Amino acid sequence: MNDDRTQVLQQHQQERSKCLVYTRVMGYHRPVESFNIGKQGEHKERTLFCEQHGKAAV
Repeated sequence: MNDDRTQVLQQHQQERSKCLVYTRVMGYHRPVESFNIGKQGEHKERTLFCEQHGKAAV
């Protein structure tokens, strides 16, 4: 599987561009690449929280 992925990435190398990832820090947005190594590691360990919507208990 990894070889297939590598092959596809190489075939489309000309079409690829850098993607900046921003996160909200202390009320404003900052690019993750500007974080120090420790903070980048913390960002990678985060999990997405999705609140369950439903009827309120009566």
